[in-house]
Amino acid sequence: MIYFYARVSSKEQNLERQLEVARRYKDVERVFCDKQSGSNFERPQYQLMKETVREGDEVVVKELDRLGRNKELVKEEIKWFSERGVVLRILNIPTTLIDFQGQEWLKDMLNNILIEVLASIAQEEREKIRARQREGIEAMPVRNGVRISLKTGRRCGRPNVDESLFQKISKKQKEGLSVSECCREFNVSRSAYYNYLRGVA
Repeated sequence: MIYFYARVSSKEQNLERQLEVARRYKDVERVFCDKQSGSNFERPQYQLMKETVREGDEVVVKELDRLGRNKELVKEEIKWFSERGVVLRILNIPTTLIDFQGQEWLKDMLNNILIEVLASIAQEEREKIRARQREGIEAMPVRNGVRISLKTGRRCGRPNVDESLFQKISKKQKEGLSVSECCREFNVSRSAYYNYLRGVA
């Protein structure tokens, strides 16, 4: 069986570029997709793929950083596939596409060199992205103790809680007002409302 794995980092991002590659690749039986950070491998579809693959199967990934962005964890995952006899094809590492026919030591040596380099680049890129995000937040103007987005003009982060108003609303909820009505009146999401209710906001 040949499986294809695709990943983007957030729900807003589009998988189409990777899915187009999957459609063009020979005999792909199934595609597994996650919209989640590449910092670790606790992703539902990735874990399902690992439960599905068997010895002799192939897993195809468009680029190494689609597999993950943590160098040491990526290397551990590659080892996991190798130990189970699953062929991992990473399309931006050409040596993973070659069948070396008896010269496995050469394949492993070349792959290890390329994976080390590309995994280091992927991890560095992730660290740069996180640093830019931090810098962007820190550069936001502060008004009345709250950071304001220059792009939208809205406040950044969780809104402050009016404790007295919240006490009134939570009392109404206990008296029969639905959670949805409470959320509308308090202008918070359901999950935020329950966090406030538990006193963890």
